[in-house]
Parts: sequence; structure tokens; C-alpha cells
Amino acid sequence: MPIQALHHPRIPSGSLPYSPAVRAGSLLFIAGQASIDAHGEFVTDTFAGEMRRSLENLRTVLEVAGLDFSHVVQVRGYVAQEADVEEYNRIYCEYFSAPFAARTTLIGCLGSEVKFEIDAIAEIPAALQRS
Repeated sequence: MPIQALHHPRIPSGSLPYSPAVRAGSLLFIAGQASIDAHGEFVTDTFAGEMRRSLENLRTVLEVAGLDFSHVVQVRGYVAQEADVEEYNRIYCEYFSAPFAARTTLIGCLGSEVKFEIDAIAEIPAALQRS
């Protein structure tokens, strides 16, 4: 199966040159989801607000692909401030549950305006795969 980019009107995306998600075989690679609105505009908020908006954007990408958070096998979370890590873990558990995806968290690596970003890899079940 060829590599396929996933674009859909429900998926928020900015003006940068990237695909919101790319399917390769049974895997869906989801680009970094930040606190952007339906028009691709960044929305500044508290850490919790930005994280929840980012996770809802991730949820939208998964839903468009026929998936949900239980299909996610790997996550990379980007947290701007170390002081937000405890809140990050608490909010993360509102969206993900055991068995948790493999996870890497990077701290202090975002620009000055972004407080949180997340990318993910999801497994597409055989029942949803098309040749």
C-alpha cells in the first residue's frame, strides 16, 4: 500500500508545509498537534487550555481515520515549562488509559508562545485497513 496523506476539512492545520497525518501500512503517523483552531490560527491559553485543545485536535485526526485514543501506540509530548509536568500527567490520564501508549516527554523545547504540543503514532486495526 502506498503512503497516503490524510487531509480532511475537520482537521485543523496551519499554513506550514506538512500533512496532518500520514498512513504507511497499518500505521498512522500524526503530526504535532498544538492549540490551533479550525482555521489554523494559534490560540493562546493556559497550559491546561492549550493541552486540551491540542488533545481535541488529536482526537479529531483519529476520528477522521476511524480511530480513537485506544489505537495510539506511541506519543511524544512537548511541554514548555517543567512546572507544568504534573498537570500534563493529570490531563493526559483524562484522554489516555491503560494500557498506555509508549511515551516520551520533552521539556523546555518549544518556542516562547506555545505551551504544549503532541504527536502520535496509531495502529490501524486489520478490520479498518483497505488495500
